[in-house]
Amino acid sequence: MRWCFLFPALLWAQSDLSFPSYSAESIANAAANVPAWFAPNTLVSIYGVNLAAGTAGLSPADVQSGNLPTTLGSVRVLVNSQFANMIFVSPKQVNILIPTQLVAGPATIQLVNASRGGPAIRVEFGESAPGLFQFGDSFVIATHGNGPLVSVDAPAQRGEVVVLYATGLGPTNPSTPANRLATSAAWIARRSEFEVRLNGVAVAKNLIEYAGVTPGFGGLYQVNLRIPADAPNDPEVQVGTPDRMSPAGTRLRLR
Repeated sequence: MRWCFLFPALLWAQSDLSFPSYSAESIANAAANVPAWFAPNTLVSIYGVNLAAGTAGLSPADVQSGNLPTTLGSVRVLVNSQFANMIFVSPKQVNILIPTQLVAGPATIQLVNASRGGPAIRVEFGESAPGLFQFGDSFVIATHGNGPLVSVDAPAQRGEVVVLYATGLGPTNPSTPANRLATSAAWIARRSEFEVRLNGVAVAKNLIEYAGVTPGFGGLYQVNLRIPADAPNDPEVQVGTPDRMSPAGTRLRLR
């Protein structure tokens, strides 16, 4: 008789385990990998369990007429009741693009895997949330002006232009359309305030040749920087506006 009462409870417990599970601490800026560092048009990673039934990444077939999908592998993410654009899904990690039409202030993020919804997590959006994409060794992902990757064997050189890649640099002028890939270059709206700092020192404004969205991508920004002649080796590099700089600790390979 005792099993008659326990069995439904066991079924419920097992079913509960299949619901998406994540927390405020496991939702992070995809470039900076820092929780609570979000803004509109920012790429964000959600880490947890039971987030998706399988693994799927955004493919050209998922982008219809330049429109980014809001469902990928039966996974959707609601941000303030609006569907985020889906970039990548797997059982333990989901990458999304925060909708551009949202504004700074409180918000909620909720992942839905098929018909099972995870918790609605309260977060705070800033106007920007700059983060530089980086390798696991804390060096930024950058390319030389002619395309090749900046690396140990091919470091950046003083006087050359390198391209740094980021997310969360904020609104652009003209504005970036919601749910669509960027089709043309657009400078960040706070262009006059934008800074690149090497070892904490802002470089001359004329050395920042571009800071804005990367055409052909969603949520990806680039900074085209001419390296100062007096730049130190492997400097710490930060980007953003004085009130909202990317986190410290990322460096540029420079010799």
